[in-house]
Amino acid sequence: MRYTYFALGLVAMFLSACQPVSTENKLLSESGDTLEDANFYPSDGWLNHGKVSFRNGDFGKAEHSFRKAVEATPNDREAWIGLAASYDRLRRFDMADKAYEQVYQLGDSDAVTLNNVGYSLLMRGNMEGARKFLLRAYELDPENPYIKHNIELLGESAKQVKRA
Repeated sequence: MRYTYFALGLVAMFLSACQPVSTENKLLSESGDTLEDANFYPSDGWLNHGKVSFRNGDFGKAEHSFRKAVEATPNDREAWIGLAASYDRLRRFDMADKAYEQVYQLGDSDAVTLNNVGYSLLMRGNMEGARKFLLRAYELDPENPYIKHNIELLGESAKQVKRA
């Protein structure tokens, strides 16, 4: 009988020391971030997942992750830019415009934001607006390969036959 209580006590002690691995803990361990890290923000895990999904062309998952990131940290400019770009790729330009508006409210326009807005306008067929934003982005960062590529796309699009 004494052994039974002793065995139950040991099991209880081991079980109380075990921490179940939740989804959040998995995300933290995969990213290398911990809650104690000085640079940790609640949106970091979602932001990383959004970037990976976007690079892999899974814009639906990217949108979901970036949306969760901005819900967790509403002043995360990078997450808002990712969310806007995901909406662009999903052709949800109404939502992209709202996300870009949040980016503008969080600070000055940088080359990345101007480039993304220019690309968004290019996707919509607004060549004049796209040109304005892409040239402003190029002035800020003339060596950026994404900006250069989008300006080339703009030039190619201008050569296309206008469709009614």
